[in-house]
Amino acid sequence: MKILFTGGGTGGHFYPIIAVAEQIKAVALERKLVMPQLYYMSTDPYDPRVLFEHGIKFVPVAAGKHRQYKSILNFLDWFKTAWGALTAITKMFVIYPDVVFGKGGFASFPALFAARVLGIPVIIHDSDSIPGRVNVWAGKFAQKVALSYPEAVKYFKAEKTAVTGNPIRGEILNPIKTGAFEFLDLDPDIPMIFVVGGSLGSVKINDTLLSILPEVLKKYQVIHQVGKANLEDCRARVQTILAGNELSKRYRQFDFLGDTALRMTAGAASLAVSRAGSTIFEFANWGLPAIIIPIPESVSHDQMTNAYTYARGGGAIVIEESNLSPSVLLSEINRLMENESLRADMALAAKKYSNPAAGRNTKTA
Repeated sequence: MKILFTGGGTGGHFYPIIAVAEQIKAVALERKLVMPQLYYMSTDPYDPRVLFEHGIKFVPVAAGKHRQYKSILNFLDWFKTAWGALTAITKMFVIYPDVVFGKGGFASFPALFAARVLGIPVIIHDSDSIPGRVNVWAGKFAQKVALSYPEAVKYFKAEKTAVTGNPIRGEILNPIKTGAFEFLDLDPDIPMIFVVGGSLGSVKINDTLLSILPEVLKKYQVIHQVGKANLEDCRARVQTILAGNELSKRYRQFDFLGDTALRMTAGAASLAVSRAGSTIFEFANWGLPAIIIPIPESVSHDQMTNAYTYARGGGAIVIEESNLSPSVLLSEINRLMENESLRADMALAAKKYSNPAAGRNTKTA
């Protein structure tokens, strides 16, 4: 059997695909089936090491973005997408998978278009409360549609739709509490905050945190995932901000956290500060209270709705980017960190969104 995965170029699309691939291989082993051949078609491999470790062959294809704002690049990228779709038909014909699994995003369009043309069955999954354009389109001909949020059901035909939750990789499913502070070289007697702006990093979150970093470190420790593109800039700024400050030992900066470091961070953290992507479901699985700062609707149509949908359950609070300022972020961090009872309630509420079996779930959650 051949299975081809496709998705956009972010961790929110890529890592749930890996979680599904893990479960497919697990089912094959449990049922003593021939191990399927797995492929990933997208604009870039995102994490080549992970693809290699899971035996997934990367198939490159071009695709253009469709931006929420007016840009000449939207026009030019249509040609890129058209070329990518034609190329995808050729490459998919050579592979001819038994099924295509689409995770959404602009980079998934060529593969899904090729599957439609070639008559290959399609299954899609969407992590957002408002599905992306590509998945809404693909949902019209997909055999099955899996969703993370019940609110997204109305965008698809109910008879082929299931709320399965968001797939999470087995490598990060369970936090590691024992020895976590020692692993991270932090003081176990000082509360720790995990700040992450999505897999690519958020300049806005990074800037706001760094502007209050000396104040934050007076009471707390920080693990800060800044994003690969932002690492050098953030590192240079922190060296200036914390120069000669003995509290600098309370701050750890990473471009991207590996699986073990992420599990340790999850086990040690008392609070997370994050965007509103699929990381929300990792926080839910870990029972980690969060401050969610969604990308504005002018840039991303889904994160604002994701944030408020999740926050209504009680596992997080929302600060809109238009309201985000150093004083507001510091005030909310202090308010939550100084109220252990509130954070305990938020942790329980977050767990209600947890679905560890989402990678193989076939029934409505």
